[in-house]
Amino acid sequence: MKPIIILCIAILLDRIFGDPVNIPHPIIYIGKLISRLEKTIRKSRIPLKIGGFVLLITTVGITFFSITLVLFVCSKIHPYIQDIVTTYLLYTALAAKCLKDEVLKVYKAIEKDDLELSRKQLSYLVGRDTNNLTKEEIIRGAIETAAENTVDGVLAPLMFIAIGFIVNMPVQFVFMYKAVNTLDSMVGYLHVKYKDIGFASAKTDDIFNYIPARLGSFFMLLAGGVLRYDFKKGLKILRRDNKNHKSPNCGYPESVVAGLLNIQIGGTNTYFDEVVVKPTIGDPGEKLNGKHIVKSTSVIYVSEIITLVVICLIMFSISFI
Repeated sequence: MKPIIILCIAILLDRIFGDPVNIPHPIIYIGKLISRLEKTIRKSRIPLKIGGFVLLITTVGITFFSITLVLFVCSKIHPYIQDIVTTYLLYTALAAKCLKDEVLKVYKAIEKDDLELSRKQLSYLVGRDTNNLTKEEIIRGAIETAAENTVDGVLAPLMFIAIGFIVNMPVQFVFMYKAVNTLDSMVGYLHVKYKDIGFASAKTDDIFNYIPARLGSFFMLLAGGVLRYDFKKGLKILRRDNKNHKSPNCGYPESVVAGLLNIQIGGTNTYFDEVVVKPTIGDPGEKLNGKHIVKSTSVIYVSEIITLVVICLIMFSISFI
């Protein structure tokens, strides 16, 4: 029962406060660690592809052992202190409110017809070049961000927390995932600068997200049904277009959202001055507009609740075995 209470409190804290401000945030420290390690590896004589494996193993290893040490020290002070720190750390591993708020900043700029501001807001969320994007391309980028990161930032962490509870290491498990996910977001690009050093991180992130992307997309589809979006179209596009992406995983959540909203997303983008050709996802039904951004963010919270319910049911069942 206690693990479920801790998880529910963590989700509630994220729902109320979002990312903590002026309070130590583990993900920020993981990012700083990655930056320093990357610089050290680039200055060394290690081949960058091998260095990428060193970067991955070192980052995940330091993250795992640091979290374990912190929780061990807290347990020696008092079990309640350990529970409080565990709850806080799990809360920082979730990003539902932050994701929704940041994506909606793009929507608000779009509603003001402020293309420069909307491009700027989108640039904080994506790796693509946003300087010359049209209004429709900006909207598309915001929707793709909401869809992809519903899995990466919310549903996948919940799944790793649930698995971690089974072996009494929820914080370690979710932060191993967050370390890999942060590595992928920082060095996992196809651009020549990161192609070698980011290879290991990108492939590991693909492996870590393989099941969450597929299971999470199903939860997102159910969320669309609850929200009375086009469930049948969502299922159709999920089945048809889930492979229409450079990533083996991102096509799943993006195809669900495209189908649910009866829109077309995906397509060619520019990253670091390099054009990356991508297939489209979904059918050209409704013309993209700001309301589609809002609808895509609604899927975040509802799919999170569905995932939480499933996790609670599983954990209750295990407790009776």
